Formats: sequence, structure tokens, C-alpha cells
Amino acid sequence: MHIEDTFHKIFRNKNIFITGHTGFIGTWLSLWLTLLGANVTGYSLGYPTRPSFFEIISLENEINHIEGDLQNFKKISQCINECSPDIVFHLGAQSLVRKSYAEPLNTLNTNILGTANLLESVRNCKNIKVTINMTSDKCYDNTCSEKPHSENDPMGGFDPYSASKGASELITSSYRNSFFNSKNSCKIATVRCGNVIGGGDWSDDRIIPDSIKALTKKQNIKIRNPAATRPWQYVLESISGILWLTTTMLEEKGFDEAWNFGPNANNTNSVSVEKLVKKMITIWNSKNIIEMQNTNNEFHESKLLVLDSSKANTKLKWKNVCSIDEAITETVEWYKKYEKDNEKMNEFSINQIKKYVNLAGQRDLIWTK
Repeated sequence: MHIEDTFHKIFRNKNIFITGHTGFIGTWLSLWLTLLGANVTGYSLGYPTRPSFFEIISLENEINHIEGDLQNFKKISQCINECSPDIVFHLGAQSLVRKSYAEPLNTLNTNILGTANLLESVRNCKNIKVTINMTSDKCYDNTCSEKPHSENDPMGGFDPYSASKGASELITSSYRNSFFNSKNSCKIATVRCGNVIGGGDWSDDRIIPDSIKALTKKQNIKIRNPAATRPWQYVLESISGILWLTTTMLEEKGFDEAWNFGPNANNTNSVSVEKLVKKMITIWNSKNIIEMQNTNNEFHESKLLVLDSSKANTKLKWKNVCSIDEAITETVEWYKKYEKDNEKMNEFSINQIKKYVNLAGQRDLIWTK
């Protein structure tokens, strides 16, 4: 299967504007879009981590790379107007829960005011046809029940990060209802994904990067909440959902609303932190052991958070490709390759996308046809 033939070839020669393009998910999205023949402009506040996935694969040589702050309305508005994009993907954010406790105002300003600045800039640029705001599964008012969250559940958030993502959803809805409600208006949707895993994530205080650091140093892997269950999802799954939603919005009426893109309905990908780490240790072929870390309940953390993606499964005919074992294997293999030969990570990352697309084709995913 040729990767450029997927998604009805709709991204070929399209001008795309991405906020947060240097982040973990943003880098994968930017790379995939270049393979689809899109002209990508990225807007981001530098590199969020060191090492940086974006730098490692030298993606600044393949796209228009702009450094800018989401809180700077004048700059982001100017950049969007100069790019005159067909499609906007809003991924830029302060994305860490624990950091939001240390920097609540920065988190709220970036994630709430930043969303408003982005949407106001979109409103003032007439060429844009579709805008996707990627928020978080943590935007929901999580009551810790065993019921998966559906798109109509109320927004909430115990911590500043979760509250900021709920607010980002509400702001997007208000802009859609107030300013993007005519026949020829830009279509705006929001996307809520599960706990995304994959190669190239070096964010602080996340279980995959923390475990990889321990595995490479042959140290014990410290985990805070071993029983916490999350909807783990391979990074390319969430991106396939975003790209297919965008394709559908460009081709059909409607679909400009909120969408969950989480693991499949049987929730086999929703496993505990402890089980996830044990699988990583096995795939790494390591003798590392897990060490339970006593946090004295320093911060609130939900024990169960699951998404109901039946709406996307039914209305978009979208579904995940990979099992939890396949997702963890692809993730660990990326880091193993990086440890062995980090000079060829661009090629290796492209091959992982091609492998995923071929697997999707074999499994009859709708966006491959």
C-alpha cells in the first residue's frame, strides 16, 4: 500500500498549520503529513524536551518551522494569515498534570487563552476550511466511576491541567456556535484521545519515558500508582483518527463536534500502570524490577479513566489498528533503535508509519481505501 494514497489523497498539496508541532504527538503528525504530500507550517514555543524527537529527525528541514507563543495573539494571527492554511491542527499546550500544580497560571493562560487566540486567528483568516482542537481525555469531570466517558459527559477537571482542557473544549464550542455557524464557515471539531504512547516521548513525569530512562540505565522502574488504569493507545492511532475526521469534514456536512478516539470497545488496551511496565520490561528483555514509589498522595490522580469511542466507531467507521502488545512493542522498539543508532531515526520513524499504514490496510481500515 502506498501511504500517499490513504485518506482519499486529500492532504496532497494542502497548506497545514500545526500548533505544538515540536511536541511528541505534533512531531508524528507533522512527519505523517509530509509523507501525505502536505505543505506543513508549525508554530511552537521551542522544543519541549531534551532530547527532542523533532530535532532528532531533523524535521525543521522538511517543514516551515516557527517559534512562537500561543499567548502572543499578534504573532500567531500574523503567522496564520501568512500561511493561509486550508487546515489547522491545534495541539499546542502545557500538557503535564503535575507541572500544572507548579505552574497553574502558565497552564491556564497557555491552554485557555492560547485556544482563544488560535480560534480568533482562525476567525480572521477566511481560507481555513477545517480546524481540529486536540484536547485530552482529562477534560471530563471524572467521578471515578467505571463508566467510560462519552462525548456528552460534562467537562470538569480536578487539577489545573484538566480544568484548562475542559475550558478549552467549552471555548471551542462557544466559538463554533457564535462565529462558525454559517454555510461556508470553517468547520471546527475537538478531539479527545487516551494516554498516547509511542517512540520519541521524553516528557517529564510520564510512565513510558520514565521507564525507558530506567531501562537504559538498568535501574529500578519507580511507579506511583500501579493500579491506575488508563486507555493506552499507540500514537499513530490517535493521529489516524484526527486525519480521518478531517478528511470526512472536508468531504461531508456535519461532523464539526466533539470526538473520542480511544481504544476499542472491549477496552483490552486499558490496563494498569503495573501491567504496562511489566510488558515493557519483557519486550526490552531486561531484568529491571518495579519499585513502588510512596508519594503520600501528593497530588490527586484518578485510578480509572476510560473513553467511550463508539461514536467514532459508528459514525466515522474508525477503529484502532493495534493491540496493546503491538502498541507497546512498537514503542519499545523505537527507543531500542534510538539507543543503538540515533543517526537513522528519521528513516526508522517513517518506516514505523509505513508499517502501521500497511497493517491498517490488511485489517481493512476505512481510511486506507
